[in-house]
Amino acid sequence: MSPPLLKLGAVLSTMAMISNWMSQTLPSLVGLNTTRLSTANTLVRSTNALPLNPKEGWQVYSSAQDPDGRCICTVVAPEQNLCSRDAKSRQLRQLLEKVQNMSQSIEVLNLRTQRDFQYVLKMETQMKGLKAKFRQIEDDRKTLMTKHFQELKEKMDELLPLIPVLEQYKTDAKLITQFKEEIRNLSAVLTGIQEEIGVYDYEELYQRVLGLETRLRDCMKKLTCGKLMKITGPITIKTSGSRFGAWMTDPAASEKNNRVWYMDNYYKNNVVREYKSIADFVSGAQSRTYNLPFKWAGTNHVVYNGSLYFNKYQSNIIIKYNFDSGRVLAQRSLEYAGFHNVYPYTWGGFSDIDLMADEIGLWAVYATNQNAGNIVISQLNQDTLEVTKSWDTGYPKRSAGESFMICGTLYVTNSHLTGAKVYYSYSTKTSTYEYTDIPFHNQYFHISMLDYNSRDRALYAWNNGHQVLFNVTLFHIIKTDDEA
Repeated sequence: MSPPLLKLGAVLSTMAMISNWMSQTLPSLVGLNTTRLSTANTLVRSTNALPLNPKEGWQVYSSAQDPDGRCICTVVAPEQNLCSRDAKSRQLRQLLEKVQNMSQSIEVLNLRTQRDFQYVLKMETQMKGLKAKFRQIEDDRKTLMTKHFQELKEKMDELLPLIPVLEQYKTDAKLITQFKEEIRNLSAVLTGIQEEIGVYDYEELYQRVLGLETRLRDCMKKLTCGKLMKITGPITIKTSGSRFGAWMTDPAASEKNNRVWYMDNYYKNNVVREYKSIADFVSGAQSRTYNLPFKWAGTNHVVYNGSLYFNKYQSNIIIKYNFDSGRVLAQRSLEYAGFHNVYPYTWGGFSDIDLMADEIGLWAVYATNQNAGNIVISQLNQDTLEVTKSWDTGYPKRSAGESFMICGTLYVTNSHLTGAKVYYSYSTKTSTYEYTDIPFHNQYFHISMLDYNSRDRALYAWNNGHQVLFNVTLFHIIKTDDEA
């Protein structure tokens, strides 16, 4: 039986020192230190050399280096029965076993490393996905909370116009001071929440706002009619439409009914746009459109107790149009009233007849030839539009910028431009007048509509294409429970 031919291919890139050591010491271990490499440094003995006697011991058959410098050897092993007592052979076997064990360990380690690396890659992908989901959840939460707190802030903005009203109260000072402090505290909290959302509980704040609103409304019900002392603002609600127009809410509506009506321009138009709330009006979320049977004249319309009162174009006829039924409920000519720019306000715009409402009821302000073009105030029956009583004033209608009624007193501005102020007032209760000096800020330089809303205690104005609100301060006497 011929001896086996073993090829030892030891490619140990991570153990270069062991490979070099093996290539240098293997010949000496097996008694082959007389072997010399050829001049080509590739073969010790060519394959064409005479075969060695395998019984003489281990013999190098060929030896070379691969392109990477690693040793590749071919040896002839002796027969087993001749090597069994050979000490060098035993050492070589032990060395080979160690090398094989190390190779297997390296291979196992490599497999484990590859497996762990794939696991790490998989975990990295999962962590990135989880991080993205958390970021999306955080963004959604902030968006939702921002919306809720913006609603709260808008609610507070609706309450803020009530603060100046409280400043003139001469009784219940302690209660009023407490109300004002709570309003300011809530406003500060809401401002802080906008900067750092999520610090306070939304439901708790919402209940506090509702409670404060209820208490303020109860307090407002105790107020008697007041005298105008101050106008502050304006607060710009929206910018829309042309330079001239009207917007309003119903002062006789319930607290839950906050509909807004919008009428752009002062003639050649009959389209009224309705919004469910101030917030919808600001966002442009229109709920309904009404096409009136007649075009209107001017911008001095009023919504009162669910109906729109307006001046029919090119006439002195007043129209009552009900929004719920979509029908004209009444119409009547305002006797002797000038129309179509005969006696307008200083800005023109067919503003001859001004319809308005206050705590007492429905009014018409206009001028007649019989009163030499001076202002006439008439109280109207809201159902039939009949004039129940009239007052002739001595203020020229053409010299008035705008006018509005508060508690039966007509307040007249001296201009519709920059520098305008409330210059004249006439009390229908005492049939007396007085000159006043109550300035207000005409922010956008041209006012074409100015009306008082008794429910909101504010002035609605159309200021050169901007819809704005002015806060009013009234001198009030608070009724006690016994007087109520």
